[in-house]
Amino acid sequence: MGAVKTKLFEYSQDEMDYLKTLDPQLGGMITRIGRIERVIIPDLFAALIHAIVGQLISVKAAETVWDRMQNRFEEISAYNLAQQTADDIQACGLTMRKANYIHAISSTIAEGDFLLEELRDLPDREVIQKLTKLEGVGQWTAEMLLINCLERKDVVSWGDIAIRRGMMKLYGLDTITKQQFEMYRQRYSPLGSIASIYLWHISFVD
Repeated sequence: MGAVKTKLFEYSQDEMDYLKTLDPQLGGMITRIGRIERVIIPDLFAALIHAIVGQLISVKAAETVWDRMQNRFEEISAYNLAQQTADDIQACGLTMRKANYIHAISSTIAEGDFLLEELRDLPDREVIQKLTKLEGVGQWTAEMLLINCLERKDVVSWGDIAIRRGMMKLYGLDTITKQQFEMYRQRYSPLGSIASIYLWHISFVD
């Protein structure tokens, strides 16, 4: 049974140290927490399906569904999922809507009508533009692929509730506006993805 291969998001001590200088509050957290190991999926198709599974549900629920999919289908590939029915996919614990999206995307990619591998050579903005043309893929899903597959270094997603919650906890805010979010996002640049890894952690820690 071929479980989807994973690896750790690669970032250096120098990058951590530089990020600390960009934002003292985040820097204090990085010093206190130390290195965080962020598991990612290098395979573009598997990472895309994983991101779709994770839309609008908890991390725990997403991992339960993902485990079921790997057990049921063995290989998470465009060709293999295109051979399944939407009902087969939905049976793993997804909504029918998501199952239909996953089936349609799998078929589109299996038939060669969308060339996923070309994304590796494109800048972030173009990756998002191309991916969001697929029905069922929005900005957040595309941004998760940038971090959790392509290891792009400067992504902080406004659409990610946990990222926003992490920012609010870090800076002692009751709410956060898009303008405040943008200010912090620009402050972390060009290492926003590493900041995101810490903000996720802060969000889930009491």
